[in-house]
Amino acid sequence: MRLKLEFTTEPFDLDEPPAHAVMAREVALGAALDTVDVGPFGNTVEGTADEVLTLVSELLSKSLAVGATRISLQLNVVEGSGARAPEDTAS
Repeated sequence: MRLKLEFTTEPFDLDEPPAHAVMAREVALGAALDTVDVGPFGNTVEGTADEVLTLVSELLSKSLAVGATRISLQLNVVEGSGARAPEDTAS
């Protein structure tokens, strides 16, 4: 399964990136992911479920440790949800 994660950390500081935003970007850029897009107001990553879920854990713990007071996440399945159609039991 492939996942796409969009995230932001707060509080915002328009003058310079706060430590939690820098940490979140470093974690994302250092992860073994297929796609990493780092922006001033949000970040997007894409990879396998294991890669992205591992990133989420590290992102939350490290960003909170350096001052994040809110972390917003949006997680989407982009391929291979694993959901299967109910089997046809009628004969």
